[in-house]
Amino acid sequence: MMLEKLRDKAFYQNTIDVWIAFCEERGIDWYNIDGYRSFINFLNSNGLKMQKFPLCIKESGGLYERGKEKGKFLEELSHYSDDDSSAYTLKLSGEAINRIRSFHID
Repeated sequence: MMLEKLRDKAFYQNTIDVWIAFCEERGIDWYNIDGYRSFINFLNSNGLKMQKFPLCIKESGGLYERGKEKGKFLEELSHYSDDDSSAYTLKLSGEAINRIRSFHID
C-alpha cells in the first residue's frame, strides 16, 4: 500500500505527501484543498502528534510533474491562514496509518 511505501522511505513524513498517498490508495483526486483541510482537522481531532513546518516543494521528492502540481497545491493552501491549511510532519507508525485510513471524505 502507498502509506507503507511512504513510511519505508522515512518514518517521519510531511502531511502533503501523506495526503497524496492516502488519496492514491483510495483512487481519489488529491488536488482537493477542502479535502486536505478536513484531513488535517481529522488528524488533529484523532490525537496524532504533528509538528508544523515550512515545506519546500523542491525538497519533497516525487516526479517533476507531481512537484509542479504540489507547488500549485501549496500555493492555493497559502491563501488560507488557518492551521488546517499548513503542512506538518507526522510519524507514520502502524497506529497512525490505521487512523489515517479511517478518514472519510464527505
